[in-house]
Amino acid sequence: MLLAIHEADVPVPAILAVENGMMLLEELPGSGRIARSWGHLADVLDHLHRPARERLGWDSDYGFGPVAISNGRTDNWVAFWAEKRLACHLPHIEPHLAHRVSRLADRLADHIPAAPPVALLHGDLWGGNILVDKDQISGLIDPACYYGDREADLAMLGLFDQPPAAFYDACGLEEGWQERQPVYRLWPLLVHVRLFGGAYHQQAGACLDMLGF
Repeated sequence: MLLAIHEADVPVPAILAVENGMMLLEELPGSGRIARSWGHLADVLDHLHRPARERLGWDSDYGFGPVAISNGRTDNWVAFWAEKRLACHLPHIEPHLAHRVSRLADRLADHIPAAPPVALLHGDLWGGNILVDKDQISGLIDPACYYGDREADLAMLGLFDQPPAAFYDACGLEEGWQERQPVYRLWPLLVHVRLFGGAYHQQAGACLDMLGF
């Protein structure tokens, strides 16, 4: 994943060694604050999210702690998001929330495109995984990559951070992107519901409220 991001001309730490399940990475400066770096981050993501000649998804599975993340490749973004990012959680969350998520998955084609421009996604894009040196992005770390709609990365970013309107303007998003954000934000929220519970359950419910489910 780090190599894929590097090949997109995006800064990541160099891989110095890999042995016996341990990866040794270059240390990058990271004492800056993202609040001063939104403009540069928009430029970095413009490189990362350039249209890619790849099928949607990723060739291997992975996980966030004990929560398994299934991937695979497909040409149908709606089917991928419904199965791999929403319905996969249904056996692991409380029944009322599961019912609401299931209803959304069944009508997902009304909310997201079946074939968006394919982009390489970081997959876990939040402030803690964005290193800043002074007012420049020095590197992205801890990716959970797959190919998909770039709006999914921005939904994750907006979940834990507060990018200004100028940042989104600089990203040049497609019309209607605000309405799609709750769909894409729901996936990391459901992962956090399974890992931590608590307020994440209410946040997931709020996304479903905005979508009418």
